[in-house]
Amino acid sequence: MAQWGAVFSIIAALGGAALLASVHKIDEGHTGVYYRGGALLTTTTGPGFHLMLPFITTYKSVQTTLQTDEVKNVPCGTSGGVMIYFDRIEVVNFLVPSAVYDIVRNFTADYDKALIFNKVHHELNQFCSVHSLQEVYIGLFDQIDENLKLTLQEDLTSMAPGLIIQAVRVTKPNIPESIRRNYELMESEKTKLLISQQTQKVVEKEAETERIKAVIEAEKVAQVSEIKFGQKVMEKETEKKISEIEDNAYLARQKAKADAEYYTALRAAEANKLKLTPEYLQLMKYKAIATNSKIYFGNDIPQMFVDSGSAGSSIKASAVLDVFNDQVIDLD
Repeated sequence: MAQWGAVFSIIAALGGAALLASVHKIDEGHTGVYYRGGALLTTTTGPGFHLMLPFITTYKSVQTTLQTDEVKNVPCGTSGGVMIYFDRIEVVNFLVPSAVYDIVRNFTADYDKALIFNKVHHELNQFCSVHSLQEVYIGLFDQIDENLKLTLQEDLTSMAPGLIIQAVRVTKPNIPESIRRNYELMESEKTKLLISQQTQKVVEKEAETERIKAVIEAEKVAQVSEIKFGQKVMEKETEKKISEIEDNAYLARQKAKADAEYYTALRAAEANKLKLTPEYLQLMKYKAIATNSKIYFGNDIPQMFVDSGSAGSSIKASAVLDVFNDQVIDLD
């Protein structure tokens, strides 16, 4: 009985060990691939617990989520023969779950060593070999990561479809110390030059600002002068218009006055023309004679002398004598 119990215990222990060996877990974001006798099985599994034949079948968990592979200490020779080293190159990538079987079959479960690590070394050396140290270290350094990403993705699309390169980050390479000091000195001089250029720009900008201020001030003065000149011109034009109006008014008044005087004289002339009849002239003559204080009559007196008392003037009386014919003149 004791022997049967020992055998049963051994069988139970072996069964438990086999059960434990057959049960395995695949984590989330991974895909399980299986080997039997070294051969890759076509079966793949997703996350969770799974069973397999114990001791005969083995498995590997392949990550299918975003991961970062770090390629360290990559040597690179430039076209000028200078050897430089990139401390770290980070390649962010992920594997499509449906492509796990084909990629593992072609490049094993450690596919990133062949497809990423080795390719990074190769492509980076290809880039360095056709560029100078100046271009790799400074001139084209900002383009290395993008060029490396595009080149890797182009190769992976044909070699391993389903492996996607998300991004590539390249650190600044290490260069020989003597060259590095020269570059630092060059950068220092470049910085001084940039500072000098910026100072010059500041001075130019300040001078430009002062010039603009002067122009604005001059324009303001010119505009004020123009406004004042315009005001004076308008005042003069207003005075001119007022003077013209006054002149026109005066001219109109003088013209009206002259027209009135002309009309008066014309009417007076017309009236005198009508008034100066022979009878009227005779009457006026009589009135003129009547104003004299002394009159002398006689047939033997050839002329008449009139003493006005103040002027002492004399007039000829022959015409009067012919008119009166020795008649007595009424002095009224």
